[in-house]
Amino acid sequence: MKNRGVTRPMAEDLPHGNMLEAHHANTLWVYWTIVLLGAWTMVAPFSFGYLNEELWVNPSGGRGVWFSSETYTQLRAQLMSTSDLLSGLLLIIFGFRSLKPNRPFSLWICCFIGVWLTFAPILFWSPISSGYYNDTLVGAIVIALSVLIPGMPNMMNYMEMGPDTPPGWSYNPSSWPQRWIMIVLAFMGWVVSRYLTTYQLGYIDRVWDPFFGFESSTQRVLDSSMSHSLPISDAGLGAISYTLEFLMGWMGSSARWRTMPWMVAFFGILVIPLGIVHIFLVISQPMTVGYWCTFCLLAAAIMLPMIPLSFDEVMAMIQHMKEAKARGDRNGSWWQLFWKGGSAEGTSQDKRTPAMIEFPDKPGQIVKSSMWGFSIPWTLLLATALGLGAMFLPLMLNTSKNISDLFHVSGALIITFSTISMGELMRTARFLNLPLALAIGIGPFFIGEADLLTKSSGIIIAALIFVLTIPRGVIKDNYGPWNKMVK
Repeated sequence: MKNRGVTRPMAEDLPHGNMLEAHHANTLWVYWTIVLLGAWTMVAPFSFGYLNEELWVNPSGGRGVWFSSETYTQLRAQLMSTSDLLSGLLLIIFGFRSLKPNRPFSLWICCFIGVWLTFAPILFWSPISSGYYNDTLVGAIVIALSVLIPGMPNMMNYMEMGPDTPPGWSYNPSSWPQRWIMIVLAFMGWVVSRYLTTYQLGYIDRVWDPFFGFESSTQRVLDSSMSHSLPISDAGLGAISYTLEFLMGWMGSSARWRTMPWMVAFFGILVIPLGIVHIFLVISQPMTVGYWCTFCLLAAAIMLPMIPLSFDEVMAMIQHMKEAKARGDRNGSWWQLFWKGGSAEGTSQDKRTPAMIEFPDKPGQIVKSSMWGFSIPWTLLLATALGLGAMFLPLMLNTSKNISDLFHVSGALIITFSTISMGELMRTARFLNLPLALAIGIGPFFIGEADLLTKSSGIIIAALIFVLTIPRGVIKDNYGPWNKMVK
């Protein structure tokens, strides 16, 4: 069972039943730890004083909570206490059931309880900070203990072994160096979002902002009507998303694009469409709110490179699904293939990727291999710089609000699409810069009042973006049947 996690037994020649029991015996400590965490969660409301009124705080900006127009602190504390008591009891019950092998549903229930503990403090607007910190930490540990450290429950019963590089590819998009960079970025995003969450939940009074200032800008963004339009903390929702992305980065072997299509699909949904929405909401702040927030921009900047870096693994998974169905794996059932994966037919051994254990001796090689599938043509780099220039141009020129909003949003989107296009499989996305360049070039002639310098600057930026968008730029890797996408 090599290459499936450090806790897996090397017992490929054993029958599946014996192999499952041997693996379960080696990971028995995991299930006892879940039971202990259940007990810890049950006593948390009493240990941390959830019902102690002196420790209660209210959400920032004087906002109410989704189940009341008021802060209704006592109900929030009661909901948090009840949630922890029930969650802890269920962890004890199903953790104890998991002490016997071949009980995958018990482990999945423990996993979903961990997910719930991650959501509960945000959903109930925990009035005490220790409730938020404890539940989110215990929730993440429970998820790791139930489906990460021991591996997917009973997965060895149907996983088909084999090489891990997709047919026709020059590298493996699920290798640990490829995932390492995603895990680091997700952790950074989690730290930033968690910091903003502590303000919105009321645990801290201010957020440090070195560029725009707290009272003059950041506070207005975090307590804006746009932020308050959601029933829960938008920063807290981002922290949950980054938590799941961080944990999912550890899931599965280096062949997970083939063995766990469902997980790669869910990871891709978290990062790509939801990431684009998150970025768009952040860059629209000057237009919808009228202010900037440094840490909000930082969270979006962290998410941006994750989109092209995760896209290749999703495409490898889709390629596998199509080819596996065509050859009749899992009786040609999309449903079976999605949840159980398929055979390794046509794959090749990954001899190119350095092992993560070599990182202390070869950090440069590991970092380089984590960027395979991602290249930076000078044309896209210059287009990114022009987008940044368009964003800050209104600060140097005397422009109307309409023109300022146009330049801010168009410039930010040019940065977004240029960065996304640095992923070689997403190189075609650079053409989305063309309508944005057109808006910058002709917009000042039709909206607001613009002087000659503003109009000239817009035309020059637009012309340069058009010229820089046409060349495809360098392509360093191969992607099997998807090579035709790289245009």
